[in-house]
Amino acid sequence: MSTSQAPEYPMLQSDALTVIELFQSQGCSSCPPANSNVLKLAQDPNLLVLTYNVTYLDRLVWKDIFGNSANDRRQWEYARALSRKNVFTPQVIFNGEVDGVGNNPRELQSLIAEGSASRALNTVKISSSMDGKVTVVGAENEHGLVTVVRYDPKHYEVRISHGENGGRTLPHSHVVKEVRQIGNWTGGSQQFELPRTEDGLKVAVLVQAGSGGRVLGAARI
Repeated sequence: MSTSQAPEYPMLQSDALTVIELFQSQGCSSCPPANSNVLKLAQDPNLLVLTYNVTYLDRLVWKDIFGNSANDRRQWEYARALSRKNVFTPQVIFNGEVDGVGNNPRELQSLIAEGSASRALNTVKISSSMDGKVTVVGAENEHGLVTVVRYDPKHYEVRISHGENGGRTLPHSHVVKEVRQIGNWTGGSQQFELPRTEDGLKVAVLVQAGSGGRVLGAARI
């Protein structure tokens, strides 16, 4: 094969990624500060920023145009894993293990440091091949769920006409479009099929210690 041909599935290094997941709603007046703080982190190559717009606040007059009930379910998975009785917005989750509101930049940086400390313990490595295979490698006695997250990296400005944020224009980026489990990793080295993505969406691969569990490894394509 010619060395000038670009890989079909280029994968960035997975070693240094801290996964930051923001759950928010356009109908929540407390969400814009957290959203602004999180989006400022998106250019850091050591951070994987994913934003999930939920639907359970759509009853507050404004229907979130990026809302997806699958995001509600994912947030509830985290709530159960974190022993929460309820879900709330905004909520920022770091490496599936620690969480906070995200409205205070200092708190956010502290939580990033805590999430990064847990990331340093990760032994799972993720790589991909040109034929669309994802390889997960780790200890023989570990296991986890392998999930593909498809997200839109483009920047959007959304005018909110009514509701708690009525009259405001809110920025959006790294909006999650789909979360799909592609297999169970049972330790050692295993391969999984990577779904193709189109329409300019980006792809991240997460290995987590069960539903709503700690992120054992992460990579983005």
